[in-house]
Amino acid sequence: MLRDPGLLIARLLLGSLFVLAAISKLSNVDGTAAYFASLGMPLPMLVTWGSAGFELLAGLAVLVGFQTAIASLLLALFSAVAGYLGHYGQGGGDPMMTLMHDQAFAKDLAMAGGFVALAIAGPGAWSVDGRRSGRETSPEHRGGGHPLKLG
Repeated sequence: MLRDPGLLIARLLLGSLFVLAAISKLSNVDGTAAYFASLGMPLPMLVTWGSAGFELLAGLAVLVGFQTAIASLLLALFSAVAGYLGHYGQGGGDPMMTLMHDQAFAKDLAMAGGFVALAIAGPGAWSVDGRRSGRETSPEHRGGGHPLKLG
């Protein structure tokens, strides 16, 4: 009974985080590129536009539940890699900055776990995938969509 509303809430919380991150990057392209450059990334302006575009499209896909398993797995990978590149081992000897980066890295790993769980559980019936599958009323497909099958 709580499966579909719960999956909708999960999609809204996880997806909105990336839509807002994309908007933030696009609102300050130069600042974001400067941050990427400070991490030693090549072509920081390209990384800025590419990551913002990816976050926006994948975040929207998760929000509406379109190709949810694929978008979720890509965002899980993105979260883990971004956490590692942007936060792991950062802080420059300042204990407060080190703590902040450690917490941000842990948050990124937790988001990756949430996306993996969403990919496995499926988007729920209240999603584009659930509507397109036409199976949201059968008991064995109660969640709608096509959750990731691992076995």
